[in-house]
Amino acid sequence: MTKSTAPLTSVTKAVSGSGMDRKVTSKTSPLKKGLLSSLIVFMIVYAGYLVASKSTGKVLTVDNSRIVVAKVSAGIFEDFIPIRGRVTPAKTVYLDAVEGGRVEKILVEDGASLIAGNLIVELSNASLQLSVLGNETRVAEQLNNMRSIELSLEQNRLQHKRNIVDIKHQIKLLSRQVSRAESLIATGAITKSQLEDTQDNLQWYKDRLALTVESQQSDARMQGEQLAFLKDTSTRLESNLAISRQNLENMNVKAPVAGTLSGFNVEVGQSIARGERLGQIDTPNDYKLTAFIDEFYLGRIDIGQTAAYQDYDLVIAKVYPQVQNGQFEVDFKFMDKQPKGIRRGQTMQVKLTLGDASEAMLIPNGAFYQDTGGKWLFVVSQDGSEAVKRKVRLGRRNNQFIEVIEGLELGEQVVTSPYSSYQDMQRLNFK
Repeated sequence: MTKSTAPLTSVTKAVSGSGMDRKVTSKTSPLKKGLLSSLIVFMIVYAGYLVASKSTGKVLTVDNSRIVVAKVSAGIFEDFIPIRGRVTPAKTVYLDAVEGGRVEKILVEDGASLIAGNLIVELSNASLQLSVLGNETRVAEQLNNMRSIELSLEQNRLQHKRNIVDIKHQIKLLSRQVSRAESLIATGAITKSQLEDTQDNLQWYKDRLALTVESQQSDARMQGEQLAFLKDTSTRLESNLAISRQNLENMNVKAPVAGTLSGFNVEVGQSIARGERLGQIDTPNDYKLTAFIDEFYLGRIDIGQTAAYQDYDLVIAKVYPQVQNGQFEVDFKFMDKQPKGIRRGQTMQVKLTLGDASEAMLIPNGAFYQDTGGKWLFVVSQDGSEAVKRKVRLGRRNNQFIEVIEGLELGEQVVTSPYSSYQDMQRLNFK
């Protein structure tokens, strides 16, 4: 047993190889250590930049020469807007053809000064003339028939009156005969049967009188209603006839008011359709201004507000609420006097007052307002190296300044140039 274990121990020690192990030392150059350290620092800085960019939103670097910067200041805000108005006639009357026809004669030219009632152009329409003649004939026949009916009704009324007069006369005669017969019957001069016949005859006339009176009253009531209807019908027929004659008269187009004729361009022989516009008459030397205003001011414009052109005062006379292409139309009229020598179509720069002047924080009016609607803007940092997006609340504005309500402090600077390229940015870096 002892002999078999000794060789095993010696073999185990030879296999372990502990006597052959040695320490290996790694060799790294200083250059590699420097590059590795620089790479680690760069990655840390880049990661920090990404985190900072994500927290502050999108950033854009812009050239200082491409932006406009203005300072928030205190001052007097004049609540007005400049408007370019166009001179138009204060009153215009349009000339339309009531009935169509052929131009036979032109008596005036475009631009002529007219007096109310002046003949402008003569038209002809054979169909209309024949129609009017036919209407006159039919109306005359109907009026004649109604006159005949009225005459018959009147004759019937007179016949009733004659019958009543005759019956009353017979009653009077028979009443006398009955009285005489009653006095003579005692003497035997007449018989009782004769008296009774006379009394019966008298009673028959009395009953006939009552029936005739009742018939007369009934006929009078019905005749009154029929006569009233006939008179109304006659009035309508005569009115229709007058309208037909007026339509024929309208073939001669006349000036309804005094003024200057414009837009009149017709030729002899030309066919004019019914309702076609022939021209217009403008009031002479009496003008108004028509202007288009941005829909932003629709809620602040009302009739009666004042405006000024040089030394001439104007007032809003009419506001058209329809908005087209982002604008609505307003009419101004001169209050006391109007400028001399102005002409239709001339343009004038008008100052429209929206409210009283007041002290306020102001920033210059700029193109940024169209992009932001006055809800936010870029505020420049104190060192001037960047501009950060900030929510603000802006109020009234005119062509020079915008009123600041909140979100800005006096002395701060803001970017007032267009923001069309910066809509999604949170910060602008200046170079």
